[in-house]
Amino acid sequence: MGMTIAEKIFAAHCGRDTVKAGDLVTATIDLVMGTDVTCALSVEVFNQMGAEEVFDREKIALVNDHFVPAKDMQAAQLSKTMREFAAKYQIKNYFEVGRSGICHCIVPDSGLVVPGDLIVGADSHTCTYGALGAFATGVGSTDMAASWALGENWFKVPQTTKIIYTGKLGRMVGGKDLILYTIGQLGVEGAIYHSLEFTGPVIDDLPLADRFSICNMAIEAGAKAGIIAADQKVVEYLRGRTKREPSVHVADADAEYANVMEIDVTDIEPQIAMPYLPSNVCGVSQIEKVRIDQVVIGSCTNGRIEDFRAAASVLKGKAIAPQVRMIVIPATRDVYLDMIKEGLLETYVKAGASISPPTCGPCIGGHMGVLAENEVGLYTTNRNFKGRNGHPSSKVYLSSPVVAAASALVGYITDPRRI
Repeated sequence: MGMTIAEKIFAAHCGRDTVKAGDLVTATIDLVMGTDVTCALSVEVFNQMGAEEVFDREKIALVNDHFVPAKDMQAAQLSKTMREFAAKYQIKNYFEVGRSGICHCIVPDSGLVVPGDLIVGADSHTCTYGALGAFATGVGSTDMAASWALGENWFKVPQTTKIIYTGKLGRMVGGKDLILYTIGQLGVEGAIYHSLEFTGPVIDDLPLADRFSICNMAIEAGAKAGIIAADQKVVEYLRGRTKREPSVHVADADAEYANVMEIDVTDIEPQIAMPYLPSNVCGVSQIEKVRIDQVVIGSCTNGRIEDFRAAASVLKGKAIAPQVRMIVIPATRDVYLDMIKEGLLETYVKAGASISPPTCGPCIGGHMGVLAENEVGLYTTNRNFKGRNGHPSSKVYLSSPVVAAASALVGYITDPRRI
């Protein structure tokens, strides 16, 4: 019996010729990623273990992104703890405020991920890196500490659900709409402890920004990872970013899948996830007239330059509705610089938007745009759980950047194809 991409990656990292779903394995790790909000507990556990050194100072990435710039004394202490750990163990890939970005964008953009890697990160959306043909998954702070010390960890090889996308995408429909639609079909528990293998001609045609968005939200269906086989677009993306050699894995023709889904994208319209679940999805034309107070464009899901170009094309020469606040968050410093060079910041500022430095901020209801009582937000982020983004009575709808931009102009959730 052949193997899926996930099974091939685990086999390569545990010294076996083959593995199958359900096997318990000890596997070596290519990268361990932590953030300001997850490192403090890991440092405590690392010290309690009696560890005297990290396994490889070049295979750890520590990123300031969740509560930065520090929103209060507690947040400042979290960053300080991570900063001191990075200095003590001479961690090469430490990303400081001002030279950093949202972890799931800056880590692959910095060339720290190549096809075939096995990566763990103390953040659930670590699965983003599957867009490059890696197996990347979230772990808890304790497992991160163990991985820092040992360079390996135990895993249960997941089952794989294969999703094949066919047909032709409609106007203003992209990767965010595909993954929202898919989560709507699967539900938030439909892929628990599975690897989602995204494939088909539609995936082949998508730019990497859309692929990152799709893999990023695999966790919202309960998946352990999301994976797209590496192709020439990945090779081009990595050129100049890394000198590491990739290990490109493609699923065998006789690989065994737990489920196979086929989705014809032809009739999929821009999608909206309604409160309070990412799976509570409908087409934008089906939603009632919902007035909005705040729009957020950015996050690890939709904070790349392609996202801001798309939204700016809707906003250019226009102004957002008077009652709407728009917060724009470039995912990394390089994205910020590209927006300056391309004149996109001028478009957003003239439209009435507020520009934030790279941060997770409002996505986790931490700062830079927390919602008040009964307020409604339309976000390009990945989760809309009750109370996540502010007051428990607030509501957040999820969408693509073009839907968010169009809706900001009129003051309620709207179909961007009508603007």
